[in-house]
Amino acid sequence: MDLATLKAFKPSEYEESGDGYRATGEMAGTAKDTIDNQICAGVRNRLKGVTATAALRELQELSKNFHYVQTECGLASTALNGFAFDMAVAKRKLEAAIEDARADTCTVNPDGSVTYPAGKKPGDEKTADGGTVSGSAGGSTTSDALERQAANIHPNPNYGRAMGYANRIADALKEATDADAKWAPKLRVLRADDDLTVSKRDWSDAQSDMGGVREAGRSYLDSLPQPPKDGSPMDNASWWQRLSPDEQAAWLSLRPDAVGALDGLPSTVRDEANRVVFEEKRGQLQMELDSIPKPPLNEWTWITAGMYPSKVHTDEWMEWHKKYGDRYEQLNKSLNGMKSIQERFDKTGEGGLPEAYLLGFSAEGNGRAIVANGNPDTADHQAVYVPGTTSNLGGIGGDIDRMANVWRVADGANNGSVSTITWLGYDAPQNIVKDSPFSHYANDGAPAYNRFLDGLDASRTVESDPHRTAIGHSYGTTLIGSAARQGDLNADDVILAGSPGVQVSNADQMDVPKGHVWNQEAEGDVVPDVGRFGHGGTDWHGAFTTPSDERFGANQLTTDTEGHSDYWKEGTDSLRNQGLVVAGKGDSAELKPPPDRWAYTK
Repeated sequence: MDLATLKAFKPSEYEESGDGYRATGEMAGTAKDTIDNQICAGVRNRLKGVTATAALRELQELSKNFHYVQTECGLASTALNGFAFDMAVAKRKLEAAIEDARADTCTVNPDGSVTYPAGKKPGDEKTADGGTVSGSAGGSTTSDALERQAANIHPNPNYGRAMGYANRIADALKEATDADAKWAPKLRVLRADDDLTVSKRDWSDAQSDMGGVREAGRSYLDSLPQPPKDGSPMDNASWWQRLSPDEQAAWLSLRPDAVGALDGLPSTVRDEANRVVFEEKRGQLQMELDSIPKPPLNEWTWITAGMYPSKVHTDEWMEWHKKYGDRYEQLNKSLNGMKSIQERFDKTGEGGLPEAYLLGFSAEGNGRAIVANGNPDTADHQAVYVPGTTSNLGGIGGDIDRMANVWRVADGANNGSVSTITWLGYDAPQNIVKDSPFSHYANDGAPAYNRFLDGLDASRTVESDPHRTAIGHSYGTTLIGSAARQGDLNADDVILAGSPGVQVSNADQMDVPKGHVWNQEAEGDVVPDVGRFGHGGTDWHGAFTTPSDERFGANQLTTDTEGHSDYWKEGTDSLRNQGLVVAGKGDSAELKPPPDRWAYTK
């Protein structure tokens, strides 16, 4: 890049163009939300039949298109702002060098060379003639030393100063040239295929685009206010509020994973960030799965071992499984979980079900997902549910459905707006026998649960305080108990279902107001019995105590379901009682009668 071009460069023009892309992205985002939460919701709520199903399918594709436009426009906006930032830095260096040269009676020429006047060193009798020097960019230690030596030897003292200005100008021009070379290809790739389908490859490419813009814009991102290191949810909220719209857009575009994981940020912001991560990861994983050869159809064969035939895997299947099996299973599990999350997005409006918010997402390891029914930032009543043993991203669908059922009951109680949240924000035990007897899963996950609950206060957008219920199932109750034991459980009520124990010996230690711990144990649920033998329970005078025991002191809600997993079955008293507690109407919930202490003496 030459001197005239850099002097004439106007960063504001590129920043204004970036603002235009940002505005376009925001309009696309608004269109997506309107389609998902109003148009599609209205169709699901009012229309049935083949035509309605076909219309929904087309609307969902249109929503995906708008979401892709929103994401790519965000990247384009950030790339243009990043380019303008880098060029502005180079231009400021150039202007400073030119100004300093002029103040030192030197002239900067159109080609970047510097002309210096005649002069003489102190003690010299003869004035040395002036001249012109051209600079070089990026000098080394050796070249700098040689230049200093030449300046000391030169009879004109202006020579050395002119050389310094020329080098500064050359450095600024090189910096601008490098910025142009760095950003041009990043901007060129920010375009979609020439079709009307947003495919998994498009989303995978979007993830690649993000990585490219992030790498090129490292200096720009580093120049922005950084999120507080290990900050509280309130610290995170304050940081976000102080950012300008362009700065917020840059963080959403370049680091949606970081933004989506910050407790305390508005739910709408976390949802926007996590949906980008969700779509890009889904495209990437689906393409990886498609690249793996399908398992052989002849999985099984029969052999004769002794006198009896045995069914065994074929050699072909075993070879395939050794090479691809684990990854194939993991990819399918993750994609099935993501399909369940998408299905929840697509159910908005069914039976009045509110819009969904993706408040956390990761496909790493066993996966993470935090899904809300309704906006918790404005809800009068919030419920945050923790699933138990074997919970992972692949099975998140059942947990999401449970909280959708609770939402319907609590919302039907007509006691204000409701948001119910499925919180899979920890590494749950994956094996009932080998993992779940240990408490470290609960102890490790409890701080994150407490931070999330505190974040719901920090992200509040209305003045009223919400009524909040912590709900746990199975090992999830152990995590909630650990959260209460470790610190401030920021909840007003606690519901425990099928609990093996909660690490405290009585309800008064659950860190909620007295009388606000509620427990359910269904007929045939063996988990509380397992807890009484030490699984997750609390030793008290030589016997393990679970929330189902009278001496624990919880309100024992009636249940009309059986087994360990049906507490949220539609149309049951078990579900109804939970919904009443979530709606702040625990006094109307039905309690089990106290045990007949004389039953064994009659």
